[in-house]
Amino acid sequence: MAVAIRIALRRTDDPALGALVTSSTAFLVTTVIAVASRPPAGSLDPGELWPFLVAGLIAPGISQILFISAVREAGAARTAVVMGAAPLVSVGIALVVLDEPLSGPLIAGAALIVAGAIALAGERIRPADFRRLGIAFAVAATVLFAIRDNFLRWLVGETDARALVTAPVSLAAGTATIALYLLISRGRGWAAGLRRIAPSFVPSGLLFGVSYASLFEAYYRGRVSVVAPLVATESLWGVLFSVLFLRRSELVGRRLVLGAVLIVAGGAVIGAWR
Repeated sequence: MAVAIRIALRRTDDPALGALVTSSTAFLVTTVIAVASRPPAGSLDPGELWPFLVAGLIAPGISQILFISAVREAGAARTAVVMGAAPLVSVGIALVVLDEPLSGPLIAGAALIVAGAIALAGERIRPADFRRLGIAFAVAATVLFAIRDNFLRWLVGETDARALVTAPVSLAAGTATIALYLLISRGRGWAAGLRRIAPSFVPSGLLFGVSYASLFEAYYRGRVSVVAPLVATESLWGVLFSVLFLRRSELVGRRLVLGAVLIVAGGAVIGAWR
């Protein structure tokens, strides 16, 4: 998805409108999947679904604008690598809010992620359009995604609603949040640009929708110790697809690859421990 967004931004440079198109397309994709799955009536109880509206406000919500802004300023590969630190942020939140214990695997995983961050920070060669502000955007988006993930894991144990129903509910809330942001920041004029940029961001929205439904199903069906390490590999996939589809424009070097490997390893250790 990060690579698809990077390609779209080359055609039209508007992260906020891009976030709206991406999220709304993902909402349509997950809705179609939900209808095709024929959910039982009990899965549609509003009392079971409203907490997922809150999750959607957090992410994709404003976090999607931050994520696309990060891709614009720092590139797809580097944004993906930073997002790989989400397990550490997630556990850090759990340590503070849920009073989870500190353990050896957590310290080891944190050390690997920090080492990966140092490798990333030590890059000598970067694209000409790279901006450090993009890394800040990526970190902010990572924090919001980690908050959402903790909330989602807690909700899974408290609801009977099916994942394929809760995913579009969450995306609907996120899409509405982005639309509200645009209305407040730009007035009514922003709607005119949707038709122009929509074709560029629909592919990223399709990818986002499938991945979002898969993520919800994974957390419903699998243990966190299995799912979280697999999700953490997004950094490596981001670097790989950047090399394949963006080629020299991302300037993927040894330090970036090393940083991705270390961060994924740290995320896997933390996820397996949890």
